[in-house]
Amino acid sequence: MTVSAAKGGYHSGEVGGIVPETFRVMRGLLDRLDDVETGKCMPELETELPPYARPEAEKMVALAGETMMTKYKVEEGVEYCSQEDQVEMYLNNTWRANLAVTGASGIPEASKAGNVIRPSTTLRLSMRLPPNLDSQVAAKVIKEKLTTNVPHNCKVHIKGDHNGNGWCMKNPEPWLHEIINNAGKTFYEGQDYGTYGMGGSIPFLSQLGGLYPKTFIMAMGVLGPNSNAHAPNECINLPYAKKLTSAISHIIVDVGAHK
Repeated sequence: MTVSAAKGGYHSGEVGGIVPETFRVMRGLLDRLDDVETGKCMPELETELPPYARPEAEKMVALAGETMMTKYKVEEGVEYCSQEDQVEMYLNNTWRANLAVTGASGIPEASKAGNVIRPSTTLRLSMRLPPNLDSQVAAKVIKEKLTTNVPHNCKVHIKGDHNGNGWCMKNPEPWLHEIINNAGKTFYEGQDYGTYGMGGSIPFLSQLGGLYPKTFIMAMGVLGPNSNAHAPNECINLPYAKKLTSAISHIIVDVGAHK
């Protein structure tokens, strides 16, 4: 998203109060998408929670406790979002929209900045959506919010359109539930299997679901404290990777035998 005003940079002492400051306009437009105090996004991006969502959240909070948030390190004194209510934290992470600014251009490094009102400001925005919200509908609403009644009639240009739908696992048939549960008990110290909502950007799962609507699809992986997915120090927990590989192998064999 780019907000443009002047056709060149001008000395801030000369044009301050005359030429619009594009970062200020950008800041105001972003306030239309989410609340600066809470991070809650505009109501147009809200969806109805499925019946299993809150019980799942309560179960995961009971299992994980504060490690749900403390596994992500923050500066001393920084508060986590909704840390006073971890069930809401889980639901916010899984079932509610969240905006992130992932990049910027048109802004010099602070050490090189001069007294100049810049002609434009560009930000790369990522809006994580609820998995049961149509991404094309969401994109249209977001664009309308960002391009309607823009202060000073500044020009807003939006490009990208990298929209992808989220995905929700179906409830397994009783026979499949038993197979998955047996694998969980066998390789995870007698524990029943469970589900965990993850706000990952994996649109191809939704595409697979559309191509094979009668197929039961599961998404599995090994993540946890210190795995740091997609970061330079990304790693994998080898003992749990072995457990997962063994569990999946037994599920495949048992499903084949059932059929």
